[in-house]
Amino acid sequence: DGWLHTGDIGGFDEDGQLMITDRKKDIIVNSGGDNIAPQRVEGVLCMEPEIGQAMVYGDRHPHLVALIVPDKAWLTDWKRDTGNHETDPELRAAIGAAIDRVNGSLSNIEKVRHFILADETFSIDNSEMTPTMKVRRHVLKARYGDRLEALYR
Repeated sequence: DGWLHTGDIGGFDEDGQLMITDRKKDIIVNSGGDNIAPQRVEGVLCMEPEIGQAMVYGDRHPHLVALIVPDKAWLTDWKRDTGNHETDPELRAAIGAAIDRVNGSLSNIEKVRHFILADETFSIDNSEMTPTMKVRRHVLKARYGDRLEALYR
């Protein structure tokens, strides 16, 4: 019928060019053409006590990176026990150790190589979660995309 169904979401820019902005199915296709289910990786990450929420990123890139929200209860205990603040490098080291533990159980293409910390918890109020508590990837990409892309440089 003259249509090609790719599973991508997009629109046309002011010049009439098609711009692909997201995928209908939450599948990341890395630069090597491998399909990665981000929910699986995010689920394993969130099983670690240090990590409350996660979004992995890496469509058309050589490896995955992540946006991490530390677990609130863990963070409160960590600050009390260490006397450190959320801005201290030791927090990144603790989160990094949790990601390293997770990476031990993931395939090479699923491993998270770098991460950034989110400025706040993903929620319905800030439009970063749907009412059914699914991550709104396009909203997070719009907010953190430059910082996530910088992890590849």
